[in-house]
Amino acid sequence: MRAMILNRITDLKINKNPLQLVELPEPEPSGDEVLIKVSTCGVCHTELDEIEGRTPPSFFPMVLGHQVVGRVVQKGENVQKLNIGDRVGVPWIYSSCGKCEYCLKGEENLCPEFKATGRDVFGGYAELMVVKESFAHPIPEIFSDEEAAPLLCAGAIGYRSLRLAKIENGQRLGLTGFGASGHLVLKMVKHKYPDTSVYVFARSKNEQEFALELGAVWSGNTEAESPEKLHAIIDTTPVWKPVVEAMKNLKPGGRLVINAIRKEDRDKNYLLNLDYPAHLWMEKEIKSVANVALRDVREFLQLAAEIPIKPEFQSYSLEEANRALTELKERKIRGAKVLAIK
Repeated sequence: MRAMILNRITDLKINKNPLQLVELPEPEPSGDEVLIKVSTCGVCHTELDEIEGRTPPSFFPMVLGHQVVGRVVQKGENVQKLNIGDRVGVPWIYSSCGKCEYCLKGEENLCPEFKATGRDVFGGYAELMVVKESFAHPIPEIFSDEEAAPLLCAGAIGYRSLRLAKIENGQRLGLTGFGASGHLVLKMVKHKYPDTSVYVFARSKNEQEFALELGAVWSGNTEAESPEKLHAIIDTTPVWKPVVEAMKNLKPGGRLVINAIRKEDRDKNYLLNLDYPAHLWMEKEIKSVANVALRDVREFLQLAAEIPIKPEFQSYSLEEANRALTELKERKIRGAKVLAIK
């Protein structure tokens, strides 16, 4: 099968072609696994974190990609629910132990044996992949393959972030950063909390205008002060500066939810500007988001079909994965980026 592989950690500013197109042996499913013929795979900022070593792959070479959509073409002898031809998606959560206190509470994202698709096992930048059937999610018919792919990470993690923000209808929500996840969160908010006003902080004028098109009441740059103090803010950026800047826009008792698996080091000294009275005083709090649990993916896909949420996306071929990653690194973003694997 064709696959784009990562052979080593590298700096995307220096090496704009970190992935190599190769032929790999076709995987075979066993036990409770299914073999999926991949049709699309989303391109995520987490892939940049893997390539540049902030959350490095468990081994090399690695096939990246954790927003995978395809159809079951073969199944192991113990598969009970999925059938040949079923369309499924595979998100960041590839597997967990199923026995620890977190798994038993439906918080598989916190499992100490959590494995990530495209980091700890081969992912979807390839023509085929295997996964346990319990970690493969049926895709609602309303979505095309390209529309479904971003929902599996940007959408699901956005859904978890919104839950952790604990926003109530009528309260004010901020979004700092407005890429794949941010624009889906805004669409969710308009449906679930119709009286909630959304304020967007983004460094790009295009992103600011895009937010207003989708229904934000206000948009400004990362350092801007919002017209009103906010009950909660969700940060979807890869850097530290927006975290510090966001804290000044929270109401007393407000909550900042950081939706990022890692932060880049380039502005870590900005944390030295975190001032307790100005940023954290008055019972403000910061909450991190760790991965996604199975319920996040399932509940979000159902919600997205009900609304429906149709993400904006740009499509690339498998061979164009390096270009898609470079454009993501350079913040050339409007909606999501998807590899169409023919």
